[in-house]
Amino acid sequence: MATSNDELFDEFLSDRGHETETDSRNWEQDYNKKRCPDCGGLHGLDAVSCTVCGWQP
Repeated sequence: MATSNDELFDEFLSDRGHETETDSRNWEQDYNKKRCPDCGGLHGLDAVSCTVCGWQP
């Protein structure tokens, strides 16, 4: 049910000129850590790049 609410909200915003697409190439969350979408390496919440593979958002 949350998905349909999200879709309605995205439609509302896009009708008013706002972008609703999210960057699919962003950090994933794993409890209180960031997870690299390329290699799966875990990092602290203050990480700006992956120290395992070098990926940056």
